[in-house]
Amino acid sequence: MSRGNVLLVPIAAFLASAVSAAPAVTIDPQRLSQTVKVLASDDFEGRAPGTAGETKTIAWLSKTFADLGLEPGGEKGGWTQAVQLVRTQVGTPRTLGFRVNAENRALTQSRDIYVSTVRNTDRVALESLPVIFVGYGVHAPERQWDDYKGVDLKGKVAVFLINDPDFHAAPDEPVAGKFGGRRMTYYGRWTYKFEEAARRGAAAALIVHDTDGVGYGWPTVIAGAGENYDLVRANPQERVQLQGWIAAGTATELFHAAGLDLAALSRQARRADFKPVELRGTTFSVDLPVTATLAESHNVLAKIAGSERPDETVMFGAHWDAYGVGPPDADGRTIRAGANDDALGVAGVIELARVFKAGPRPQRTLVFAAWTAEERGLIGSQAYAAKPLYPLSKTAANLTLDILQTAGLARDVLLVGAGQSSLEDDLARAAATQQRSITPETLPERGLFYRADHFPLAREGVPVLLLMAISGAADMVDGGREAGNRWLEGYMRCYHQPCDAWNANWDLRGAVQDIELFRILGQDLANSRRWPQWRAESEFNAIRRQSEAQRR
Repeated sequence: MSRGNVLLVPIAAFLASAVSAAPAVTIDPQRLSQTVKVLASDDFEGRAPGTAGETKTIAWLSKTFADLGLEPGGEKGGWTQAVQLVRTQVGTPRTLGFRVNAENRALTQSRDIYVSTVRNTDRVALESLPVIFVGYGVHAPERQWDDYKGVDLKGKVAVFLINDPDFHAAPDEPVAGKFGGRRMTYYGRWTYKFEEAARRGAAAALIVHDTDGVGYGWPTVIAGAGENYDLVRANPQERVQLQGWIAAGTATELFHAAGLDLAALSRQARRADFKPVELRGTTFSVDLPVTATLAESHNVLAKIAGSERPDETVMFGAHWDAYGVGPPDADGRTIRAGANDDALGVAGVIELARVFKAGPRPQRTLVFAAWTAEERGLIGSQAYAAKPLYPLSKTAANLTLDILQTAGLARDVLLVGAGQSSLEDDLARAAATQQRSITPETLPERGLFYRADHFPLAREGVPVLLLMAISGAADMVDGGREAGNRWLEGYMRCYHQPCDAWNANWDLRGAVQDIELFRILGQDLANSRRWPQWRAESEFNAIRRQSEAQRR
């Protein structure tokens, strides 16, 4: 059947093909565990881009793909794609604080405020800059919303609220439902706030931390320990000189000292007639040493070339990087190894490669990607989307694994970003082969659809799916939703922390289920002429349609 030019696979046919295509070689939980044990070991030093840990990681991944019999999928016949980075590390501030009505209010980095820079510079020195509160800082003409009202931000410090204007709105407020409600849109992401501040010429951008609004606590904010990364940019003005977060309590006190009520202003910011508010009598100063180095990092890509349509691709992806070495935690651990985030996702991609290589050659090319610098803003996948090695117009789908639950079998599959594409229908059909149902993410305020490596490809029109276990509490076979929530809460305490470590006691049967879903989807897409489609209402539909003629 078809709807428009979207080929729909009947459920019976899909189930039959999934069963008949079941591979002799299957996803192996022991292999998953062993891969994570290696990548999350101290030998790999937390896998930070541009470090010795990267060198070991790239070599290990390349050898692993080669040993499986895959072909190099990178540049010039190799295993990698070079990604030019600027890596910055801020030092101890000489000056950091506000001056309010002739009174200095010094701030402590990582306690009251957390700042960094992605500029290639040796110093950020800003003296007595005006401070202006811009609400949610959203400019969305298609939603008849403009928080700026023509106010000039050049040379100023812009202070933002996190998430969208309707996130905290009551049902009877006019803004309710104008954006995503509890489901964050890209306007709610911190990346958007910083980008918009730079577009408007702000010198610095600070976001008021709100655990509910951003989806994680202060320890996650400061996990970078003053380090940051970005792509090397021809135009430095694309980024503000200083970016960061201000603790909620610190922000409340600052606004109070300036004669303002932050809570009241936050409510006003939920109105379309909100106008930016200058903190009169308030300036911000910082003198911050910076160590900036240019580094070449690498995406790793392997492939199984298609037998009939090798120029058409199906891509599986995960990110190899984690947070490297940082300050010791309460137990003295300094290596933030990212065992689940995302060594387990990489292990899943490797298992998919192994299973597909053991089976019949696919008609379309399968690409297996391990991205760099996801934790620093999806940089590796951004670099690929800007300079793709396989035509994005003929990439049927990107299927991304980023954090899988380790507590056992689940009755459902958590869907991130519901309502975007026809791949969601495919996922539901694949889940039915496992007697599982689809549950839309229960924590949509975390904006996870905009926080993983599928997103840069989505922005270029490629249909995508993300499996990410922190999008809600799974309905566990043993213990139901309550057990799923216990796992989620326990994991979030270790998110981006040294305790995200390999554990021999992980129950990876649920992770195997999820990886198998991508095996089913990949098998179907790799051996068909189907092109998944964005929903008509998706913000990515228009850009995909521009290349439609190339897929006929």
